[in-house]
Amino acid sequence: MIAWLTAVIGLCVAGTIILLMRRDHLHAKHGLEWILVAIAFAGAGLFPEFLDSVAGRLGVAYPPALALTISIALLVIKILLMDIERSRLETRYQRLVQRVGMLETDLLEGQQKEAKPPAS
Repeated sequence: MIAWLTAVIGLCVAGTIILLMRRDHLHAKHGLEWILVAIAFAGAGLFPEFLDSVAGRLGVAYPPALALTISIALLVIKILLMDIERSRLETRYQRLVQRVGMLETDLLEGQQKEAKPPAS
């Protein structure tokens, strides 16, 4: 029963992700990553024997422990990638703010030069 529930959840998540991508609420790059996660959930639910055999070959006595370990590792990688992206965007934002400040200064200096009466 839990296997079918996992499969249904995976398929529902995949459908939701596709819907979000179609409505432009989720960028395609990120959507593809989440679709892979949803497919993995559905696959784990539809084919639990696969996880059991992989765990057996790796010497893991309790197959769900392997699934949880892999899931945690993937979440850590995802968080790391998100932090890298956030750092890149913060740097870009800071540079844009500096650029706007310089352009405003140039604009104000130009307006002040135009407002001064010519010296005769």
